[in-house]
Amino acid sequence: MSVLDKVIAAVTPPESQEARDAARAKATAASARCEWLRLVLAHHRAIEDAFARVAAAGDANGRRQAQRWLGTLLTGHSLAEEAVLYPAMALTDQKAHSTAAYTEQSGAKVNLAALETMDPMSQDYLDKLEHVRGAVAHHVYEEEDKWFVELSQAGDAALQSRLSARYAEEFDRYMGADAPMSSS
Repeated sequence: MSVLDKVIAAVTPPESQEARDAARAKATAASARCEWLRLVLAHHRAIEDAFARVAAAGDANGRRQAQRWLGTLLTGHSLAEEAVLYPAMALTDQKAHSTAAYTEQSGAKVNLAALETMDPMSQDYLDKLEHVRGAVAHHVYEEEDKWFVELSQAGDAALQSRLSARYAEEFDRYMGADAPMSSS
């Protein structure tokens, strides 16, 4: 992890696990009436599992393979959010949140690319992986605590139905309809 990464982590401590659990519970309750939010939450859980698989891999080949799956899943998920949900946030009075969401996801992609240049069995790699995981966990917290809960309550049933169809379409476009975690 770079010195800048360490400074940023020190001045912006992560949310507590209790806060994350409360946000997940809030989003889960909102997802009872919102298909796209149910899909997002399933993807968030899969991403958390993918981070754990990378960290737990016992050899370089296994770690790289798990990292590739993590990158694929994060990319498919982020593209669907960026193409559908973040524009909807901007159009429903969440412009600042939308901008922050795009920025955070771009940062995660840069840091994932940095992992590809590192020895996967080194401590530096594990430190960077934890930094990326923490940044993604914070991003997920923001979505689940406020941003997506608000979006799930915006507009009418037609808007929510369109968001559900478009989010699933964009995720499947990248991941493939037969891939694990497909919305089909």
